[in-house]
Amino acid sequence: MLRAAIAFFVLALIAYFLGAGGVGGLSMEIGKMLLIVFVALALISLVVGLVTGRKPNVLP
Repeated sequence: MLRAAIAFFVLALIAYFLGAGGVGGLSMEIGKMLLIVFVALALISLVVGLVTGRKPNVLP
């Protein structure tokens, strides 16, 4: 999800430089929304991990 948000921000910058302000603005809004969702899910995961006391699974 974070990778998609970064991709939309890059797309927005490219669109602004090429003069497509509408596409750039829409891409920026989508990227901002994805970033907010990512941060919210990360915080929820952190709180749940702290409350339950479980350690994260580490892959070998």
